[in-house]
Amino acid sequence: MHPTPAQPFDGSHDREIESLAEFDEVVSVRGTLSHYRVQAVDLTDRTAVLLALDTAGAVFLGCPMDPEAAAKARAEGALVFPPVPGLPFDPYRGFVYTPDELFESLDEGGYEATPDALAYAWFQRTRSDGDVFASMLRSLHDDAVSDALDELLVGAPVVGVMGGHAMARGTDAYAGAARLGRALSRAGLTVATGGGPGAMEAANLGAYTAPFSDDMLAEALQLLARVPGFTPSITAWASAAFEVRTRWPRGGPSVGVPTWFYGHEPPNPFAAHIAKYFSNATREDGLLARCTAGVVFLPGAAGTVQEIFDNATPNYYASRGEPTPMVLVDRAHWTERLPTWPLLRALARERAMEDRIVLVDRIEEVPEALRRLGG
Repeated sequence: MHPTPAQPFDGSHDREIESLAEFDEVVSVRGTLSHYRVQAVDLTDRTAVLLALDTAGAVFLGCPMDPEAAAKARAEGALVFPPVPGLPFDPYRGFVYTPDELFESLDEGGYEATPDALAYAWFQRTRSDGDVFASMLRSLHDDAVSDALDELLVGAPVVGVMGGHAMARGTDAYAGAARLGRALSRAGLTVATGGGPGAMEAANLGAYTAPFSDDMLAEALQLLARVPGFTPSITAWASAAFEVRTRWPRGGPSVGVPTWFYGHEPPNPFAAHIAKYFSNATREDGLLARCTAGVVFLPGAAGTVQEIFDNATPNYYASRGEPTPMVLVDRAHWTERLPTWPLLRALARERAMEDRIVLVDRIEEVPEALRRLGG
């Protein structure tokens, strides 16, 4: 329920307007824009409404509007942050990305012509030049994405699946990660990954295939195996994924949380919702913090090791409340090749997180392990 128009803004999401439909509803029901936050909504066709309604205390973030309407809003005490021209992204965006949005123009100009690639190129040009305006735009964008991700996932039981980007399509490991994503999704969990290639793509693919028959996943794996990785051609790699999506439309939803910090690694198109960040630190912490039903760690290298201890730290200190389940997969990998498990177990000893961590040999054991740990 919305506060009364006279009530000052209290920061709650019910004072945000993020689409033209929401704008029209607020105008119709509330009859005022006072103290609302209007985020990245094109208002060029709502000039008469803006001129007629009270906008005192409102904030307009990147909303195209007629100059007369903008001047009137400022005169009434509203803050009007105009759109920033020439950017390949919207720093005020109200929603997370979709694969179609990030990969627009893939068929016409290849990956280099897509908004995803153009945003990475902009990041490369501005990340080290010390321009405070560029760094501010990156921060605004990432904060907007975090807000959109919170709204998307409110109340959802989210399970993270972490693993290396090097896991190739066509391998048994990739197929296993896909079956895991499918099983978790079918169990009613929202699968969230780092949003990139390899194990991350496989888990998002599995969630995408959850509504279909088991034979569909086998066929999709065969089709994808023709392009095992994103090198040497991201265009070919992404096109193979979109071929699967076109052949089997309306797949199951999942979340990918990638970063332009690792811009050479493209986001995978199987996550229905993509929360892409410029800051990798914000992305890493935010992804793990939202995995309320636990995190699964498939074999990986330095990035996955970092994620294990990024997740272990709040569990150790109980800084986010009760520790969440952590399931490490592949005993040999985590005890011999990268002996992370002994240190994790030593950290957990005699703490609340001790009975929320487990090491399993096979990926098929993960769903039961999560249930056993309370995820």
